[in-house]
Amino acid sequence: MSCKYLLTLIAMSQGLFQDGDLIRHITREGALIAAGGAASLLQTAHPKVAQGVYDHSYTAEDPLRRLRNTMGWLYAVQFGTREEAETFSALVTRGHAQVTGPDYEANDPELQVWVAATLFAVAAQFYQLLFRRTFTEDELAEFYGQTKVYATILGCPEDRLPATYRDFRAYYAGMLNTLKISDASRAIADQVLNPRLPGGPMNAPGLAAVRLITAGLMPAPIREQYGWKWNRARRLRFRLLMGTLSLVYPRLPVRVRTLPREYYLHSTRKMLAKAAAGRRPAIRVPSS
Repeated sequence: MSCKYLLTLIAMSQGLFQDGDLIRHITREGALIAAGGAASLLQTAHPKVAQGVYDHSYTAEDPLRRLRNTMGWLYAVQFGTREEAETFSALVTRGHAQVTGPDYEANDPELQVWVAATLFAVAAQFYQLLFRRTFTEDELAEFYGQTKVYATILGCPEDRLPATYRDFRAYYAGMLNTLKISDASRAIADQVLNPRLPGGPMNAPGLAAVRLITAGLMPAPIREQYGWKWNRARRLRFRLLMGTLSLVYPRLPVRVRTLPREYYLHSTRKMLAKAAAGRRPAIRVPSS
């Protein structure tokens, strides 16, 4: 076995990030899944993303499978080995190649940049509320730089992303003030906020909480276009919910808070063992 080959094996068995990296510290928290609705509906506020999801996604038919695949990919990128992250991302890229229409392509860098932007923005916002912590600009810059991987690992050229955190802020504000949601956006919002889940009425309290979190995290220009009520009573309920969560959740043992990560990573590794055994990843990304 050559030294070069051995070094390649070692590199592929390591992750894209280290345990001390901010992206791992933030995204290990299972509670962030509760903010997934806000990220998802921010993504589909972009009419091209919305049309692609509306035409091709199985969200309405099988929301739990959609959640499993989305979280599996995110955790593979954040916490998996390099090989796992690249193999799963190659599968995503090939799948996205089929998601095309008259005015959209899922692998369009413009759309990849927007999706990555929403994942960063919502995670940073929700984490700070949940842990009653305000990130410094340097921390936000570090986290933003690490989350560029959500686009680059899917083939988006890095120079298409805002270069710095300050550039990101200008880009994000511009998008929020210019996006015009579509009928497809509204239809997907209804699917996401009112999913058909096993258990029926037993899901009502949890779904009500998720809807409130989604509305509370949604930037006002987009929330208003969706037509969601956001009056004083709703604001107070959101603050009460987040205040309760911030008192209870951080006091849970880390092993409990990270159970979703362990579950989805386990599911991902089982899937990759079947779907990508013996295949070389189609994408390479630079070391973080």
